[in-house]
Amino acid sequence: MSDLVTGDAVVLGLRPARLPSRGLAILLDLAVYVTGYVLISVGLTVATASLDLAAQAAVAVATFLLFLVGVPIAVETLSHGRSLGKLACGLRVVRDDGGPIRFRHALVRGSMGVVELILTFGSIACIASLVSARGRRLGDVFAGTLVVRERVPGTRVMPVPPPPPWLAGRFTGLDLSAVPDGLWLAIRQYLTRMDQLDPQVGAAMAVRLADDLVARTGAPPPAGVPAAAFLMAVVHERQTRDAARAFRPAAVGPGTGYASAPTPGMMPMPGTMPVVAPVPYVAPAPAAPVAPVAPVPPVEAPRAGGFAPPA
Repeated sequence: MSDLVTGDAVVLGLRPARLPSRGLAILLDLAVYVTGYVLISVGLTVATASLDLAAQAAVAVATFLLFLVGVPIAVETLSHGRSLGKLACGLRVVRDDGGPIRFRHALVRGSMGVVELILTFGSIACIASLVSARGRRLGDVFAGTLVVRERVPGTRVMPVPPPPPWLAGRFTGLDLSAVPDGLWLAIRQYLTRMDQLDPQVGAAMAVRLADDLVARTGAPPPAGVPAAAFLMAVVHERQTRDAARAFRPAAVGPGTGYASAPTPGMMPMPGTMPVVAPVPYVAPAPAAPVAPVAPVPPVEAPRAGGFAPPA
């Protein structure tokens, strides 16, 4: 794996392509380019049969440069380093910092490729790729590029074994802010593979990692705790803190469904509910006494007579 460092000081874990995959990609590209060159050359030979020999030679040289130099440069520039052969083999040309290539990178690679790949039948490119630690040919060295593998087989992520129960919650007050990510990665890789290591080698690695972790945290090493168990407990404590930080409830404010109290002199944000100041409770005044009302005498219902309404 190649440790490429970007301009933001971020290490990129890229896998450089080796000679077999690069050679297969170059052969596929050359097969396509040579086929197109032969077909176009036959058509131009028939079309320029009436011209003199000098004109025919000029057309032949221009066609050669166009198909075997210009077309590869244009393809790598427009596809950002993924020609047909590299696309089929899962490869890609990138800059030394991991970014996509531009025209100048493709121009240098294509110009050097005429000498490395065509005129010397790929011998110089093979020797340079075998000598280079990252499998680069001379065109990559002068252009500042690297051919990497895009299709990497996925690996199963093994979980970190849990610490012993008697160590649970023992390192809650440990300061882990000074521990770098590289040390965390090394500890995690050791814990997930310690069963596959030789017992003596694994114990020595655990002691070394535990010493580095103690030096970073500034806390004295715990007495009577094995190094591997100490690493498990500290990693478990870090995972617990990360989970608590990730699932911590968000503070009440804009965007959480509740409107925060506006600062005096500031306009409320659009889409938020205006906050109404609470009104103090005022007890109602007692009602005035009402004078008693004299009872109304009952009205007697009219007695029924013998009158009958007309039909």
